Amino acid sequence: MNQQQQVSSPRDKTVALVLGSGGARGYAHIGVIEELEARGYRVVAISGCSMGALVGGVYAAGQLAAYRDWVCKLDYFDVLRLVDVTWSPMGAMRANKVMGKLESLIDDTRIEDLDIAVTTVATDLTRQREVWFQSGSLIEAIRASIAVPGVITPVHRGDQVLVDGGLLNPLPIIPTVSAQADFVMAVNVTAHSPRPVSLEELLPPDEAAEEQAREEARDAGGVDFASWIDGVRGAARRLFDGFGNGNESANGVKKSRVEEALERDRREWGRLDMVLASFDITQAALAKYKVAGYPPDVLIEVPKTVCGAYEFHRAEALISLGRHLAVDALDRFEGLTHPGWGDQAIVVEPTDEEMDEEMDEGTGEETGEETGEDTGEEKAPS
Repeated sequence: MNQQQQVSSPRDKTVALVLGSGGARGYAHIGVIEELEARGYRVVAISGCSMGALVGGVYAAGQLAAYRDWVCKLDYFDVLRLVDVTWSPMGAMRANKVMGKLESLIDDTRIEDLDIAVTTVATDLTRQREVWFQSGSLIEAIRASIAVPGVITPVHRGDQVLVDGGLLNPLPIIPTVSAQADFVMAVNVTAHSPRPVSLEELLPPDEAAEEQAREEARDAGGVDFASWIDGVRGAARRLFDGFGNGNESANGVKKSRVEEALERDRREWGRLDMVLASFDITQAALAKYKVAGYPPDVLIEVPKTVCGAYEFHRAEALISLGRHLAVDALDRFEGLTHPGWGDQAIVVEPTDEEMDEEMDEGTGEETGEETGEDTGEEKAPS
């Protein structure tokens, strides 16, 4: 959208919203939506992946306020109680408890009955392509989209094995291209940053101090994750069976059973950590190419270093971060002067030079995504 086409008042202007994957960082989507509503923008289309699919789906169902109230009350122990470790070789955790809560909010809502056009994106491991849910059960679409490979068990649908859409498309801009909206806003919560950036650095000083105090209080509370980690390690042991567990050290000396058991636990937990970290890095790189191919009118980027993907107890601060970044991005888009918070607010809006460079790098990328004919995308049957 050309900058000259903008008007001073956003009232009655429509927006197509793209909400990316990123685990707990996806709470920032809530803050972005709140700022859009506060300014009078009307969301007419949502395309979401993983946490973006969850937040977008709940919002479209009219239950975002209730969901926000719930997540802001979660502490360490609440999050642990929601994590249901499983012995399935398909993933270390189920999501039954979280999905049970979501089902109590959105019930048996169907996507085609929503007032907002919603697309949630999953990945079919069998056919190795994207699956777009634009009709059918909203709760099933969300569950498929959040199934991080190897971490959360997949959804089996006929011969499909559905996992997190972020595996192929962590920032699904394409479904919004045909939306009848005044502009497209994308929120990337797995963004690369020049250096590691903490959540506190991006918040205004008073809110940063509050979050720091909350974190110190949690640490002082002596929260112990040992038993939970042991359970996840046990699940990971099955998951990584067959990766090779030699019982000799680097110098060829045979290890004792105790040493072997301790090292096996460290190695298996390390492997699970590597799966999560690798997935995060891959999503960040993929998101850059999606933005290069289909630049949104407004792009908000949350550095992936602000928190871990599973720090779901930090909802309040992450929602606040999303709103502050949205204020800055929308003020720029509307041509307003905004003081911001010095150089702390990281809102990346691509310049012409950056976009040219990205397009040069991504010239080999197929561009048949809109129809799914060349990239292997398909729409999920209702």
